[in-house]
Amino acid sequence: MMCRSNKSPWVCLTCSSVHCGRYVNGHAKKHYEDAQIPLTNHKKSEKQEKAQHTVCMDCSSYSTYCYRCDDFVVNDTKLGLVQKVREHLQNLENSAFAADRHRKRKLLENSSLNSKLLKVNGSTTAICATGLRNLGNTCFMNAILQSLSNIEQFCCYFKELPAVELRNGKTAGRRTYHTRSQGDNNVSLVEEFRKTLCALWQGSQTAFSPESLFYVVWKIMPNFRGYQQQDAHEFMRYLLDHLHLELQGGFNGISRSAILQENSALSASNKCCINGASTVVTAIFGGILQNEVNCLICGTESRKFDPFLDLSLDIPSQFRSKRSKNQENGPVCSLRDCLRSFTDLEELDETELYMCHKCKKKQKSTKKFWIQKLPKVLCLHLKRFHWTAYLRNKVDTYVEFPLRGLDMKCYLLEPENSGPESCLYDLAAVVVHHGSGVGSGHYTAYATHEGRWFHFNDSTVTLTDEDTVVKAKAYILFYVERQAKAGSDKL
Repeated sequence: MMCRSNKSPWVCLTCSSVHCGRYVNGHAKKHYEDAQIPLTNHKKSEKQEKAQHTVCMDCSSYSTYCYRCDDFVVNDTKLGLVQKVREHLQNLENSAFAADRHRKRKLLENSSLNSKLLKVNGSTTAICATGLRNLGNTCFMNAILQSLSNIEQFCCYFKELPAVELRNGKTAGRRTYHTRSQGDNNVSLVEEFRKTLCALWQGSQTAFSPESLFYVVWKIMPNFRGYQQQDAHEFMRYLLDHLHLELQGGFNGISRSAILQENSALSASNKCCINGASTVVTAIFGGILQNEVNCLICGTESRKFDPFLDLSLDIPSQFRSKRSKNQENGPVCSLRDCLRSFTDLEELDETELYMCHKCKKKQKSTKKFWIQKLPKVLCLHLKRFHWTAYLRNKVDTYVEFPLRGLDMKCYLLEPENSGPESCLYDLAAVVVHHGSGVGSGHYTAYATHEGRWFHFNDSTVTLTDEDTVVKAKAYILFYVERQAKAGSDKL
């Protein structure tokens, strides 16, 4: 191995050399590219075509990948040579390395178990949290998945769904190796999302690999193909939108939106609908904004209602130089400042002139947002990345946020119609971006589970405390509507 990495080894099926796969440093891809160089300056013969080192196999999952097609393949040769390689690798793993793997696993389990113990009321209990393997810059996906897995009502809905059998007959029960020829009918984002959520919080000492989910993401979300760093907020929006659309369609003739309607706890008072019928996505995350625009020339008022799954908040410009909570240069930026900036009356600039129907032309105007309906889970995205000239810079300002009692009543259109507890929110999870740029850096997440806070850093999960959480430079915050009676702990 060029980089001596033992993560995700891929074996070339032409020459049997082993390199790290695209999940790691991409040396298997470099091996393929190097093999093409001698063939670029002269005509390729059939013999040369067959020796281009385009196909390799993941030694861990035994899936086969073709670099020329840029896709995973399920086809085999007439003699079944790919399957023979697969069986040979399995035999090696089961025999020569069995004893060594067993010994290492025992040592790992013992050390992991010791590190995953916590004293609670004098007794020792296990953490039982499961990490997610990084498949190559997939921390953006892992942070979102771990956050969503700790939103109880949302997570439980998927975990209780019946499993979907996508194959029949001879292929039933086998692992699916997706190809372009199979089409999207053989993949289910809902099903792979369900499986991933079920794998978390089962007490496994080893991290879960979400590769099957990632393959489906590649299939239905082309923006996320490849292994470059992606924006966690963009991924979350695509994920929720596609889950929402797929839940409306259903599988095997059964509409999963029908399952939602049977769940009175989710369908009651759910008026937020995005792109068709309501689903668990809109029932949990869906809220409604009122967008109010006033013409400054004739005073004509225009109102429209916009459904939302999350709110993207600017960090006010006066706070953008303040990077830490402890700096003495002025007040600390708070989440309230960001919410006030979002909802305050604003005069639109020259590029956003309002088309006034009374004046019959674009006029200067003011805009104001009100929240007409609050969601069960309020997702707040802090806009840390912005374009300046040719670069996308990061706003590294520390934003103070409450763990409990975020009061949203003053942002409501009709606060008098809301109950005393319906506007209070408690933090469930927070996604943090570490680093300077959107195309680089690293994502982790903090989330609370059964009264304890955890830090999710890909395959590593550690217990943490509230003091550590509140110091985090939040990127995405997930607040859950408070149900029980509470005191006056407010923002």
